[in-house]
Amino acid sequence: MKQQLLSKIEQKSAVIGIIGLGYVGLPLLLSFSKSGYRVLGFDTDQQKLDKLAAGRSYLKHIPAEPIAATVAAGLFDGTTDFSRASEADALIICVPTPLNNNREPDMKFIINSMEAILPYLRPGQVISLESTTYPGTTEEVLLPRLQSKGIKVGKDLFLVYSPEREDPGNKFYSTSNTPKVCGGTTPDCLEVGVALYGKVVSRVVPVSCTRTAEMSKLLENIHRAVNIGLVNELKIVCDTMGIEILEVIDAASTKPFGFTPYYPGPGLGGHCIPIDPFYLTWKAREYGICTRFIELAGEVNTAMPDWVIGKVMDALNDRGKALKGARVLVLGIAYKKNVDDMRESPSVTLMDKLIKKGAHVDYSDSYVPVFPKMRAFHFDLSSVEINEHNLTGYDCVLIATNHDDCDYEMIREHARLIVDTRGVYRGCYPNVVQA
Repeated sequence: MKQQLLSKIEQKSAVIGIIGLGYVGLPLLLSFSKSGYRVLGFDTDQQKLDKLAAGRSYLKHIPAEPIAATVAAGLFDGTTDFSRASEADALIICVPTPLNNNREPDMKFIINSMEAILPYLRPGQVISLESTTYPGTTEEVLLPRLQSKGIKVGKDLFLVYSPEREDPGNKFYSTSNTPKVCGGTTPDCLEVGVALYGKVVSRVVPVSCTRTAEMSKLLENIHRAVNIGLVNELKIVCDTMGIEILEVIDAASTKPFGFTPYYPGPGLGGHCIPIDPFYLTWKAREYGICTRFIELAGEVNTAMPDWVIGKVMDALNDRGKALKGARVLVLGIAYKKNVDDMRESPSVTLMDKLIKKGAHVDYSDSYVPVFPKMRAFHFDLSSVEINEHNLTGYDCVLIATNHDDCDYEMIREHARLIVDTRGVYRGCYPNVVQA
């Protein structure tokens, strides 16, 4: 079976099935199709599939042109019918892994995907999980389900874990030129996984097992979460001491070794950084280990929106205005600049806290024209146009996400008060407060 599958991969006659066509699955789809593979996309959202079939994109940072080219070449077919899993030679699972209300891993999307394809699996396939998760997921969640069907993993079917490394909006690194870690359940599984990804990425990094691959992804994200927590804490210290934190970071960054700059903000956003560290803290408790360092960073980062709200209140008070009843414009509500990704955006938390304190809140974000329905929040709002007239109607403009398409000079000239959480403005301006 292995040689037949490797031959299909080498000859590019293998059909690549991708389960979940979101921020991870769609770029992967385009990478495989660009390399000449036929891709079968699975998603429960028919509207997504309809847009792809029409050659259109539903993610702003991904243009329509490569999608249209893939469709025109006959290399893409989308479906909500998971019985078609038997048509694919490779099945790559790219579904969300959120936290539940108790901040514990919510594995339902992975489990549901596996259960959906399980009756239709056949010998000669490879299954790869890309969703970020805790070490042991591949062996403890996927492998037993395959074995329950009498499937001999490593002989009949091959199972690997290869964590996604997507960075939406990154102009320099994409799926194809970002090295890809891959771990296999058996050595033969690893060989197949390396062959599969080796056709679409510049470098595959094989590791000894799936648990190592799973942990490597968590380390990447925990590294960022902890360092962002550190610099967020230092921001509060520097603010209290009358020191400009961004100037401190600029100065430290001149050291050519031993220092990597991280920048403060109003909190953490995106699917990875605010969530993934808690997958490890949850799993570590099974071994009687308390991950105090990781949890402390989480506490610092989670508290940042409250600190920002305090800065808004103080800035308004200094101008004889209470937050209750004030008109506040939140500028930028995506979780980071130049993307339309709203997952875990701290901007939304800021909006919620402002409203609960009695402020009248609007937002402006060219990437998010209408506020989307979210699990925890929903506001019946649309993006407000930024112009001289509109700006003068707000008591405060809160810069929460610093998209590049904003005219920040015009905003500074006409806004009454600006609270800047992203370091857009350097220097002293009478109407700008750093937060």
